[in-house]
Amino acid sequence: MAKTRTPTDIDGYISQFPADVQAVLQEVRETIRRAAPDAEETISYQMPAFRQHGILVYFAAWTNHIGMYPPISGDKALANAVARYAGPKGQPSVPAR
Repeated sequence: MAKTRTPTDIDGYISQFPADVQAVLQEVRETIRRAAPDAEETISYQMPAFRQHGILVYFAAWTNHIGMYPPISGDKALANAVARYAGPKGQPSVPAR
Protein backbone atom coordinates (compact mmCIF):
# COMPACT_ATOMS: atom_id res chain seq x y z
CA MET A 1 0.00 0.00 0.00
CA ALA A 2 1.42 3.34 -0.94
CA LYS A 3 1.07 5.93 1.75
CA THR A 4 0.67 9.46 0.42
CA ARG A 5 1.56 11.58 3.44
CA THR A 6 3.20 11.27 6.81
CA PRO A 7 0.44 10.75 9.36
CA THR A 8 0.35 12.67 12.63
CA ASP A 9 -2.09 10.32 14.38
CA ILE A 10 -3.64 6.90 13.94
CA ASP A 11 -6.81 8.30 12.37
CA GLY A 12 -4.66 10.01 9.71
CA TYR A 13 -2.73 6.79 9.11
CA ILE A 14 -5.86 4.67 8.71
CA SER A 15 -7.56 7.20 6.43
CA GLN A 16 -4.89 6.72 3.76
CA PHE A 17 -6.04 3.20 2.91
CA PRO A 18 -9.02 1.71 1.03
CA ALA A 19 -12.16 1.05 3.07
CA ASP A 20 -11.57 -2.70 3.42
CA VAL A 21 -8.06 -2.14 4.79
CA GLN A 22 -9.31 0.66 7.05
CA ALA A 23 -11.79 -1.79 8.58
CA VAL A 24 -9.02 -4.28 9.42
CA LEU A 25 -6.74 -1.56 10.81
CA GLN A 26 -9.59 -0.22 12.95
CA GLU A 27 -10.26 -3.74 14.26
CA VAL A 28 -6.58 -4.12 15.19
CA ARG A 29 -6.67 -0.71 16.90
CA GLU A 30 -9.79 -1.59 18.89
CA THR A 31 -8.38 -4.97 19.91
CA ILE A 32 -5.23 -3.34 21.24
CA ARG A 33 -7.31 -0.65 22.99
CA ARG A 34 -9.37 -3.35 24.76
CA ALA A 35 -6.23 -5.23 25.82
CA ALA A 36 -4.42 -2.09 27.00
CA PRO A 37 -7.05 0.56 27.82
CA ASP A 38 -4.54 2.91 29.44
CA ALA A 39 -2.08 2.86 26.54
CA GLU A 40 -1.52 6.06 24.59
CA GLU A 41 -1.88 6.07 20.82
CA THR A 42 1.06 7.50 18.88
CA ILE A 43 2.84 7.41 15.56
CA SER A 44 6.39 6.09 15.69
CA TYR A 45 8.55 5.19 12.68
CA GLN A 46 5.57 6.40 10.59
CA MET A 47 3.45 3.53 11.96
CA PRO A 48 0.62 3.45 14.49
CA ALA A 49 1.82 2.42 17.92
CA PHE A 50 0.54 2.10 21.46
CA ARG A 51 2.73 3.29 24.32
CA GLN A 52 2.49 2.45 28.00
CA HIS A 53 5.79 2.44 29.91
CA GLY A 54 7.42 2.17 26.46
CA ILE A 55 6.05 0.95 23.14
CA LEU A 56 3.68 -2.02 23.50
CA VAL A 57 3.14 -2.70 19.80
CA TYR A 58 3.41 -1.15 16.35
CA PHE A 59 1.14 -2.12 13.48
CA ALA A 60 1.06 -1.27 9.78
CA ALA A 61 -0.71 -2.03 6.52
CA TRP A 62 1.32 -3.38 3.62
CA THR A 63 0.43 -4.55 0.13
CA ASN A 64 -0.67 -8.05 1.13
CA HIS A 65 -0.78 -8.09 4.90
CA ILE A 66 -1.18 -6.24 8.16
CA GLY A 67 2.01 -6.37 10.22
CA MET A 68 2.18 -6.26 13.99
CA TYR A 69 5.52 -5.49 15.55
CA PRO A 70 5.78 -5.99 19.30
CA PRO A 71 9.19 -4.85 20.55
CA ILE A 72 10.06 -8.18 22.17
CA SER A 73 13.18 -7.94 24.25
CA GLY A 74 14.26 -10.05 27.17
CA ASP A 75 11.13 -12.24 27.28
CA LYS A 76 12.16 -15.61 25.84
CA ALA A 77 8.75 -17.22 26.45
CA LEU A 78 6.97 -14.45 24.55
CA ALA A 79 9.52 -14.53 21.73
CA ASN A 80 9.00 -18.29 21.40
CA ALA A 81 5.21 -17.90 21.46
CA VAL A 82 5.19 -15.48 18.52
CA ALA A 83 8.02 -17.12 16.53
CA ARG A 84 5.58 -18.96 14.24
CA TYR A 85 4.29 -15.59 13.01
CA ALA A 86 7.73 -14.25 12.09
CA GLY A 87 7.97 -12.68 8.65
CA PRO A 88 11.03 -12.37 6.43
CA LYS A 89 12.78 -9.90 8.74
CA GLY A 90 11.99 -11.91 11.85
CA GLN A 91 9.11 -9.64 12.76
CA PRO A 92 5.69 -11.14 13.51
CA SER A 93 3.05 -10.39 10.89
CA VAL A 94 -0.55 -11.44 10.36
CA PRO A 95 -1.99 -11.95 6.84
CA ALA A 96 -4.69 -9.47 5.81
CA ARG A 97 -8.20 -10.83 5.41
